[in-house]
Amino acid sequence: MSDTTTRPRRQPSVHRLPLAGPLRLARPSDMWLKPASSVVVATAIPNLVLFSVDRLDLVMYTMAGSLCALYGHNLPYARRARSIAGVVLGMLAGLAVSLITASLTGSTAVLIAVGALLAAGQKLLCDATRIGPPGPLIFTFVSSAALFAPQHLGQVPGHLALTLGAGAVSWLVTVAGPALIRREGPERLATARALNAAAAHAADPGHHTRRAAVAAVHAAWQTLLAAGRPTPVRRALERLVVHAETALAAGTPAADGGAAGHGGEAPEAADPALLRDWAARTRARGPVPTPPAAPGTAAELFGIEAERTALRPTAPGEARRALLRRLGPGSPLLPIAARALIGCALAGYLSAAVGVGRPYWAIVTAASLFQANVTLSWNRTLQRTLGNLVGVLVFAAVLPVTRTGPLALIGFCLFFSFAAEALITRNYWLGSVAVTPMALLVLEYAGSHPAGELIGDRVLDTVIGAAAGILTAMLVTNRRAAGRVESALAAAELARAHAVQTLAAPGSSPAALEAARRGLTGCLVELRDADDTAAGEWWQRDLPQEEVLAAEQAGHRTLAATAIRQGLIAPAPENGAV
Repeated sequence: MSDTTTRPRRQPSVHRLPLAGPLRLARPSDMWLKPASSVVVATAIPNLVLFSVDRLDLVMYTMAGSLCALYGHNLPYARRARSIAGVVLGMLAGLAVSLITASLTGSTAVLIAVGALLAAGQKLLCDATRIGPPGPLIFTFVSSAALFAPQHLGQVPGHLALTLGAGAVSWLVTVAGPALIRREGPERLATARALNAAAAHAADPGHHTRRAAVAAVHAAWQTLLAAGRPTPVRRALERLVVHAETALAAGTPAADGGAAGHGGEAPEAADPALLRDWAARTRARGPVPTPPAAPGTAAELFGIEAERTALRPTAPGEARRALLRRLGPGSPLLPIAARALIGCALAGYLSAAVGVGRPYWAIVTAASLFQANVTLSWNRTLQRTLGNLVGVLVFAAVLPVTRTGPLALIGFCLFFSFAAEALITRNYWLGSVAVTPMALLVLEYAGSHPAGELIGDRVLDTVIGAAAGILTAMLVTNRRAAGRVESALAAAELARAHAVQTLAAPGSSPAALEAARRGLTGCLVELRDADDTAAGEWWQRDLPQEEVLAAEQAGHRTLAATAIRQGLIAPAPENGAV
């Protein structure tokens, strides 16, 4: 084969930006109802309390705590309890900075600078801790709005106490209630997703379905490992995830010694119908399916409990070190945070320059655009602009009704909160149609504002924020994206080599095999994420596309061989017994 056929294809410096694709509707998320119902309950309780004491002017501060109920619904309950507590504290910290700043200065220039710094910091921390959805935007919306709210220093402690109280309600709604109803609910949902993704790959093997299945399987493992003490249900779920993982290698050519010492053969094709049946039964409230292990092996998953026990004493320290690595020099997150800082500041100052009195919405609009690369940021620009402009029309239509009484205002705010979560998984622009009137109606709690002024400022801020955000994303380069691909590729190759060596060693313990398989899975997910990010970035050097694809294929074959060696699934008939 000539060099011209193996040389990586050169990536264009400037990519063609799509127009219609970002606006197409997708299928709704399988768990949209959980955040939608949680935020409604968490908002309704403090709102009705404030209504009963005739202090609806304080809703902005309780709303900050109520919005914390949007987070953590994909996490097992043990981790969710810690994560939601962290979200509440993070919300409290951002709000405190904003309120203190607002009470100390009325300078619009200073307020915009602080808002941009907060937006960049919130983007960096949320990406580093991987909290989300909805990610940093909720924090930025609350802190930016608070910067431009009239405030006295003596009022700050009371207002923060309201936020903390509403945050406690959010914690109870999202953690305590669901945990009592369905103890392993998040683990079952994550496993069902992995099985469905594996079924999609088995039915239609390809690059897109394989990478979706890898991400779903990795997420399921992360959920199960973080779930806490193993139970019979969790053990059964672990076995199902192994079957989903092995389906990734079905039909993959066994080149380069892909089966890692098992005859170079991939496992036989998985049955999509069986995987989907397992997924449906796992998601339901009945018993978890219990697929058989390979003949002659024990029924439980050896090594998972040993790994969990071994990791437990050092896990907190490892988590802190991983967070510091994601925040430290050389982090791939820093260029995106720099875009957020520059873009939000530019949007705020431009908005103020054209006469908008409280330009926080321009800051929020710009902050919402900064995704992993320029192409995704462009998609979000189209979605945000369309959604906000349509949402302003919806606000204009419902405003007269909301002004008929406080209960009507509360009711519409709750309705739009629910609608936003119901629609946003179909497409971000559709969710923004509900978010925009809800955000505008929150201002009504403190007193009526001229409708024309509210609508005009929101339209102007949307256009300015979108223009400033996408311009910044295009001009502030991210030269680290290609380097991240190369580093992830090297890490994946090392992880695969380690897994192959572990397989070849006759005395490898079950815990060592499990750790090698889990490490390789994580490296493959990181490789795919790095490659997707760099592929949509501008001003990049050539990307090693062929090497990435080959590493993914070889990695999936090794994962399947590891599962066969562990006795977690039966080998193909031509491989014989392991």
